[in-house]
Order: sequence, then structure tokens, then C-alpha cells
Amino acid sequence: MLMGILSIVHHGKCTETPPATANVKNGSHVSALYVLGDSSVDCGNNTLFYPLLHGRLSSYPCNGSDATLLPQLLAEKIGLPSIRSFYGQNGSLEEVLGGLNFGSTQATIMNQGSYSPQSLNQQLRQVSETLQLLQLQLNQDTALQFTKSSIFVLSFGKEDYIDLFLDNNSTSQMIQHGAQYFANILANQMANAVRYLYDVNARKIICLGILPLGCTPRIAWESNHRSAGDYNRNSCVEHVNDWVIEYNRLLNEKIGKLNKEFPDALMVFCDVYNGMMEIINEPWLYGFEDVKSACCGLGLNGAVIGCISMDMTCHQASTHVWWDLFNPTQAVNAILADAAWSGQPIPDLCHPITIHELVYKKL
Repeated sequence: MLMGILSIVHHGKCTETPPATANVKNGSHVSALYVLGDSSVDCGNNTLFYPLLHGRLSSYPCNGSDATLLPQLLAEKIGLPSIRSFYGQNGSLEEVLGGLNFGSTQATIMNQGSYSPQSLNQQLRQVSETLQLLQLQLNQDTALQFTKSSIFVLSFGKEDYIDLFLDNNSTSQMIQHGAQYFANILANQMANAVRYLYDVNARKIICLGILPLGCTPRIAWESNHRSAGDYNRNSCVEHVNDWVIEYNRLLNEKIGKLNKEFPDALMVFCDVYNGMMEIINEPWLYGFEDVKSACCGLGLNGAVIGCISMDMTCHQASTHVWWDLFNPTQAVNAILADAAWSGQPIPDLCHPITIHELVYKKL
């Protein structure tokens, strides 16, 4: 993809400006994909001490590979190589130019102290340091054009809401303030993150919404366990989903305003929530049989203990919506990736344009 850039790098310095930084493999206007986020973009490969933490009681939260997740599936559609994790790289220029995944399982938008997993702000600092490395290794104009022609994906909020509904002690006051109050805090920080990326010359940015957490096996089990369930016909906890919907609504609204604020950039919001609810409401249309139980887990609907051994997995994961306590199966992510890319089989997942249109849009 980036042989045009790499061929002019000699002993870590750029000797001349390449004619283009676009992906010459397929003619797109994308140089690389950089990903920031939580467990929606990372399987634990980029979380320090994850094997000891067993994040959310799952050792294998997404079938053991980031390749099953939405950003990697989109990278494949764009024609980009598999994205290396930030902590899995060797620090070479070639790996940085190939794109990086800064995302970390259990990362949150809200910085919850020095002992919390990588927050949004920590990942933004890592992005800034990475782009500074590019400026040092390449000449400034080349680094600028490379950054502008790359896509930055942000997927946060899932872990903030899981903490909110599963940790009664530290967040009970936040719940009392209501859904809009909490969503405003998170959406404002996400908007600030997009502005930060714009300031470091990112021009193509994708923001992913939060999936329907109220339908996840663990949240449904917790609600039933506490006898506080307000379930719908799909056994989804409605008040939890209502909070997620409010966040997605506000983030989508802010992305629209940012597009007006920065006309030389293009921000896309992908509504993962509505995409998954389409599947959950009519699973048979998409080849699914089980919308309630985890493919890998123990207890009622596999929701009590997460995926701690691959021997626990169901026989046919592709018929399940949920892989473990909180994460969808690769089959679901593949459908979402198709919809994000082309608008099919689920229309209007991403707006104002599809990811395919974003990729081939010249700014």
C-alpha cells in the first residue's frame, strides 16, 4: 500500500516528497486506518496485564482476534493490511504507516484515575506522539498529506455505560442525574476528541455508536437477578437501552454540527445500535437463531461467567448474536461492516455517507 512512501525513506529520513499517499492498491484516497476505542475495537491484545485482569470475566472476549471486529473488517474492505495494536508494534516507521489500533479493552471516555485502563485522553496522547514521529521521520508536507488521507475511527462509551449499570457504588449519583446528563458529558468529550484529531490534521473521522447494551446477556441477567427488569419482547432491558439511545442521539447530533464547523473535513456517524436492533428484531432474516444467550459463557444464557476457555464455545457461533457477556459474534460484525460500507443489507447505518463513499471522497 505505502511502498511509494517507504521506498523514499533512508536511514529514517525522507529524501523527497512522494507523489501521493493514497492506497495505490485500489485507487482509494486512504493511506491508513487508526483506531481508538474500547472493547468494541480490541480483544485484549492492546490492554496491559489483560490476561491477569480477565476483563469482565472473559479471557476470549471476541473469539480471540481483533480480525473479528468492525474496524478490522472495514480495513479489509478498504484494502488495507491488518492493523497492529499500539503495544504490539516494534516502533518501526513501516508499522506506523500501516495503521495502528490504540483501542484498549475496558477503556472509557471518562478518566477514572491512574489505575483505570487507557482512557480516551490517553489514547489521544498516543495518537499525537505517533503523528509527531511521522513528522520526524518524513518531511512535514509528506506527514501532513499522509495524516489527512488516513481514516481515524473512534468507538467509545460502551465501557462507561457498563460501569454505570454494573457498579452501583461509584456511579449511583450519576444515574440519579438522568440519561441526558450522563450522555451530554460523554458526547461533549467525544466532540472535543474529534476537534483534537482535526487539530492534528485528521480529516476523515468515523464515530461508532454504542451497541444495545440492554440486550447483552450480562445486563439482562443482572437486571433479572436484581428483579428490576423492564424487558421488551426480545428480553432487552429497556431503560438501559434508553440511556444508550440518548448518547447515540447526542453524538450523532454533534457530528452533524462538526461537519458544518469543519467543511474541509468529513465526519461519519455509524449507528451500531439500530443496526444490531434490526438483527435482534428479525434474526431469521440474517441467519440467526439465538438473540439472548452467549455462545461462550456459563450460567443462565451464558451470562454469569464469561468466555474463560474456548472449550466453552457453542457449536455454531454464526447462529448467535452474542459471543460472550457483552460482545457480538463475528457474524454480526460482518453484517454491520457490510452495512457500514455499502448501506446493505441494513440501510442508513452510517451517515451522512457510507464508509465506501468516505474512502473514495477526495477532500
